[in-house]
Amino acid sequence: MRCLVIEDEAETSNYICKGLREAGYLVTSCDNGPEGLDLAVGDDWDVIILDRMLPGRVDGLTIVDKLRALGKATPVIIVSAMTTIDARVSGLRGGADDYLSKPFAFSELLARVEALLRRSAPGADSSQLQVADLKLDLRTLRVTRGSKVITLQPREYRLLEYLMRNVNQVVTRTMLLESVWDYHFDPQTNVIDVQISRLRAKVDKDFPVMLIHTLRGVGYRMGAAPPEDGTERGLA
Repeated sequence: MRCLVIEDEAETSNYICKGLREAGYLVTSCDNGPEGLDLAVGDDWDVIILDRMLPGRVDGLTIVDKLRALGKATPVIIVSAMTTIDARVSGLRGGADDYLSKPFAFSELLARVEALLRRSAPGADSSQLQVADLKLDLRTLRVTRGSKVITLQPREYRLLEYLMRNVNQVVTRTMLLESVWDYHFDPQTNVIDVQISRLRAKVDKDFPVMLIHTLRGVGYRMGAAPPEDGTERGLA
């Protein structure tokens, strides 16, 4: 898989490129907007990872816009220090397929790259995440389960998105703290338990199949099938 990384922060670029190469990707990188634009539109890539703010009077959104205007459906992940919901929405509506806020754990970036490549395969829908009858539209940020529209707060949305991107995988508290809260330390609070409980009340309440499962002492898992080890589910 050929990956283009457009990132002007040397440390961040090296961090991404090193991890991708270790994961088996062929990586090309550049550190400015004009060169990034030329590379993005001048060759075929399996995935492009780019910063939103770039030097050279060509930003990340401009690169995405040029790609889409040329009819190129190359999967694009924006990585940015702009972390507000408005920034994420404008990035996704501007043509990006995913948006990851800095700082981030490489394990999450890799998981998003892998998920994006799966969704960009022929016949896949790259604009939507789905687990059973639960759907999350990445462009409009609309969440539904069956015919019910689910309204989420920004943190609840980020939590649900992360769980859905890691469907049927064990997600630890440390992974959630780093990826959803941007904490790289344990604050020793029950913030995760509270948010999981609130999210479960919106996503699972009144539905016969529970999707958010608690693995006691381990973490959480999203999926339609209950844990095989008999771990209790439906508990925060």
